[in-house]
This record gives sequence, structure tokens and C-alpha cells, in this order.
Amino acid sequence: MNIAGTIDRPLTHDPEKQAPMKPSTHDTAGTVPEDFTTSGAKDSRQNRTRQMQLIPEALARAHMHDRLQEAEQERRALRLATARRMQRRAERASMRARRALAMAVMQ
Repeated sequence: MNIAGTIDRPLTHDPEKQAPMKPSTHDTAGTVPEDFTTSGAKDSRQNRTRQMQLIPEALARAHMHDRLQEAEQERRALRLATARRMQRRAERASMRARRALAMAVMQ
């Protein structure tokens, strides 16, 4: 069952094994632009295909970077809240100890 690949589901993800991009119907057949040689045009099409294939990967990498940054920021906020809670607890314990010492000295 030979089904041609689509943009969303290419037959292969390896840019080297993909067919070069087909020229559009608006191009005149058999003409080559002055600033490109045939091999240069093929290379640029191949590079463009490779770059287009790497866009979702780059987006996923950027998204994961953002998620990791958010998670790290959330962990820092949680550690700060825990440290403040422990500090208040320690201050209350210190005040109880001072009160107990003062009561012991008074008697």
C-alpha cells in the first residue's frame, strides 16, 4: 500500500530522504532565476524543507523550557512560603521559652 505522505504525516522525517519541493505552476517551465544555479535552488529548497520540519521541534523545546521555568518558579515560591512559616513557628517557640524563663526567674 503505497500512499504518498502529506505535510502533516510525511513518509519519512529524514529531510535527506524526502523528494525536493516541486516548482509551482506559476513558474515558467525550464527557466532558472539569475541568482540561483540548479544545485543552489535544490539546496535552498532542501534547507527550507529541513527548517520547516524543525519548527515544531523548536516550538516544543521552547514550550518545555517555559514549563520548566514555571515549575522552578513555583518551587521557589513554595520554599519561600515554607521558610516564612518555619520562621514564624521558631519566633513563637522563642517567645514561649522567654516567657517560661521569666516566669521561672520571678518565682
